[in-house]
Amino acid sequence: MFEPFELHNLKLRNRVAMAPMTRNFSPKGVPGQNVVDYYRRRAEAGVGLIITEGTIVNHAAANGYPNVPAFYGDEALAGWKKVVDAVHEAGGAIFPQLWHVGAVRKEGTEPDPSVPGYSPSGLFAPGKPNGKAMTKEDIDDVIKAFGDAAQDAKALGFDGVEIHGAHGYLLDQFLWEGTNQRDDEYGGSLENRLRFVVEIVEEVRHRVGPDYPIMLRFSQWKQQAYEAKLVNSPEELERFLKPLVEAGVDIFHASTRRFWEPEFEGSNLNLAGWTQKLSGKPTMSVGSVGLTEDFISGTFASKQEAVEQSGIDELVERMNNGEFDLIAVGRALLQDPEWLVKVKEGRLNEVEAFAKKSLAKLY
Repeated sequence: MFEPFELHNLKLRNRVAMAPMTRNFSPKGVPGQNVVDYYRRRAEAGVGLIITEGTIVNHAAANGYPNVPAFYGDEALAGWKKVVDAVHEAGGAIFPQLWHVGAVRKEGTEPDPSVPGYSPSGLFAPGKPNGKAMTKEDIDDVIKAFGDAAQDAKALGFDGVEIHGAHGYLLDQFLWEGTNQRDDEYGGSLENRLRFVVEIVEEVRHRVGPDYPIMLRFSQWKQQAYEAKLVNSPEELERFLKPLVEAGVDIFHASTRRFWEPEFEGSNLNLAGWTQKLSGKPTMSVGSVGLTEDFISGTFASKQEAVEQSGIDELVERMNNGEFDLIAVGRALLQDPEWLVKVKEGRLNEVEAFAKKSLAKLY
């Protein structure tokens, strides 16, 4: 956990990242001083890499929630520049997470309430229509929006970018058979369903050059269906990963709800472990680090205010075995900015237990 990590021009002081977490504290899409201070605290407490909350690319239908930050426009980008500078001054590195919510968006959502959700087939979930199916022109517009955002990120001094391709949002809606019912070159086979994401990665790579780190977050599960699968075997996962590697992905952020769970029968490797093995690329794992419950059942479904803590022995063992290269920590760091310091110094008894009420403030 505490060994440095290097890739191209990226140099991390350790292998612990702050996971991207939507916080809804950026009115009119602009991150203010409270957002600057929030990320600075985690960097000052030793976190190697900060991955920002999801930031909205410049497309009319990209946003799905109130008060989430934009990644376009002079005012919002000026706010992000302050965040970058603060994290760097504290010795950390930082990536923005670039995001389009797709059919998760409902009409009435800011910034323009009249804009519907956009998605591959006008489906929020299998059999659940919402919004409009994207034309080829719509697809091109979104690809350009991701490229613009990545170019701006590099210009602002971010150390790399993360493309959000997980959790049932737009990119994942193209990947998932359940929401991609297209009959053109963007639908049908796994390779066709990958095409949109591959073209986004290619555009981002074109904009940022050969040595700027591109991370892709992907997941099997969807917010629309927690048990959904993109792939059902290591062979399918390899087919999924190969075009993305060729397009320019440097790091895969394999999102799971519980990092300790095996992905396929016959092996203890989790999704990040399999991804590293099959792609040859560095991977980041994530999922309930330091806690006993995943963020769905432990945060939203549970009636209990606090989530029980757990040790990190298995995490340490898996990292020592080289199963994955980086680990993202979410709620434990949201609750306690000093979490990593306390772990490093053996002060786990001093770690604050995650409580749902912490979601209501930005600290």
